[in-house]
Amino acid sequence: MTTSPAISESSSGPVVLPAPITQLLRLEGLAIGAITAVFYARTGASWWLFAALWLAPDLSILGYLLGSCRGSRVYNAAHTYTLPATLALCGLVLRAPALLPFALIWANHIAIDRLMGYGLKFSNGFDWTHLGVRKRRFSSGQTAATNQSV
Repeated sequence: MTTSPAISESSSGPVVLPAPITQLLRLEGLAIGAITAVFYARTGASWWLFAALWLAPDLSILGYLLGSCRGSRVYNAAHTYTLPATLALCGLVLRAPALLPFALIWANHIAIDRLMGYGLKFSNGFDWTHLGVRKRRFSSGQTAATNQSV
C-alpha cells in the first residue's frame, strides 16, 4: 500500500513555489470557477442548491480524524477534478442532465479553493499543499487585535 506524499521538513524549511507558478495556478482557479458558474447558470438549477452544496466537498476534512496520511488521501480525492469530471461525463453519457449541476458545483468549489490558495494536501499536515505551505494568519499566541496593528 502506498502512502500519501510527504515533504521533508528538514534542511531549508518549507517548500515555496515561485510566485509566477502560484499566480498561474490561482488564475487557473479563477478561470475554472468562472466557467463552471456560467455553465451552472445555463443548467437552470437553483442557486439555493448551489449555496447549499458548495461546501459539501469540505466534509472530506473529516478524513483527518483517521490521521494525517489517510486524511490527506480522503481530502485529495474530494478535491481533484477527476470525480466531478467523471460525474459530469456520466450525466452526459447516461442522458441524466440532473447530474450536471452537482458536478459543476463540485468543480466550482475546487476551483475557488485553488484561487484562494488551498491546494492538494501532503501528509505532513493540513497546511502543506501542492501550492506551497499555507501560512497561518495568527499564531497560537496572537489574537486578531494584536495583528491588526501590523
